[in-house]
Amino acid sequence: MSTTLPATASAWHQRIWQLTWPVILANITIPLVGVADAAVMGRFPDPALIASVTMGAAMFSAVYWLFGFLRMATTGLSAQAYGAGNLQEVLRVGMRSGTAALIIGAVIVALQVPLAALLFRLFDASARVAELAQIYYDIRIFGAPALLMYLVVLGMLFGLQRMRETLWLSVGLNLTNLVLDVVLVLVFDLGVAGVAIGTVVSEWGAAVGGFFLLRRALRQTGWAGQTPRGIWRDGALASMFHVSGNLVLRTFFVQLPFLAGTILATRLGDVTLAAHGVLMQLFFVMTYSLDGFAHTAETLAGFSYGARAKESLRRATVYCGWWALGLALVTGLTYLAAGDLFVALITTSPEVREMAAAYLPWLALAPLLCVWAFLFDGVFIGTTHIVEMRNAMLASTTLWAILLWLSFDLFGYHAVWLAMSVFMLARSGLLFLYYPRIERHAVR
Repeated sequence: MSTTLPATASAWHQRIWQLTWPVILANITIPLVGVADAAVMGRFPDPALIASVTMGAAMFSAVYWLFGFLRMATTGLSAQAYGAGNLQEVLRVGMRSGTAALIIGAVIVALQVPLAALLFRLFDASARVAELAQIYYDIRIFGAPALLMYLVVLGMLFGLQRMRETLWLSVGLNLTNLVLDVVLVLVFDLGVAGVAIGTVVSEWGAAVGGFFLLRRALRQTGWAGQTPRGIWRDGALASMFHVSGNLVLRTFFVQLPFLAGTILATRLGDVTLAAHGVLMQLFFVMTYSLDGFAHTAETLAGFSYGARAKESLRRATVYCGWWALGLALVTGLTYLAAGDLFVALITTSPEVREMAAAYLPWLALAPLLCVWAFLFDGVFIGTTHIVEMRNAMLASTTLWAILLWLSFDLFGYHAVWLAMSVFMLARSGLLFLYYPRIERHAVR
């Protein structure tokens, strides 16, 4: 990938598309595994099977999203170092983040019993669902170190603009998971345990494969295999903890609406929880698709910011925004026209299909409500303006919580989607207001 910035509008569009199409394809494979998990469980008439996988996956999403800073901080810091032409700092960023990922992953595994006690107390599930979710949890927990290392590898590859490598890595992870789901559940009849085993095996495979892909990418960039000096110097650690600490808070606020939605759906019964699981899988297909342009904005904004190229930063933001808006329109119209078909492909349960159908208009509207929040997230992460992100997220989450509290008794599960929609709009508006601060700092 070129280390110079585009000079014309057509060159910008070409660069954005070159960077984005592999990420979109890679990202789509991520939620498709969740869709596959639900679809495999949906071949059975018992809604508790889908509900338990939904509940178990929500637990791990809550934990892993909290540590999403390992990917985001790594991308922002490595992209800026790459834009500044400092390959040694790129290496230092990767080694610091990789060490942190291994330590955090080991701690999660070591604390699995108290962590389970905390997570299961959040869900008021039926005894049947809780029992199956416990089986899922007891197996899935051992993939924690691998998944966190995988996030670091993705962050480094994004920072180096090596998007095709992220495609091969993500496709490998998720196709492995998909194949193992089918074999372990439908052939060997391992049920929920089969889904969990398939996920753990694929996570470790992705961590190991990602290491070799990253090493090759670094060598092609000019690395000769030497270990950089000053990995743990005081200033670098302070910068990492500053970015990472605020990203943890930001991610916590982002995760709350999703976790709360699953908790509230759990309390409304197994059928509602199963429908919520189906809808969330389709929602995540949309979010990961739109995130393709957000990741490109993250990479190009970070590179431009590191090069102190203000005009390029603005162009990266604007052009990525137009591409993302177009994809959001197509996605929304697709869900509006074919949402019932997608639901039917995931579950054979008539009652779950009927329940999910009532909320499909929210799903069709979601891409237009989310697109700007995701795009600006990418810009702010790439330029490591995380304090502004944190503040915007705190305000948006507060508004979400108030609206959900006021509306849930009146509208039930519809209130979950209403509050989420307002949350996304608030994020977009606040980050738009904060954006000029980034341009003011993007000068030599």
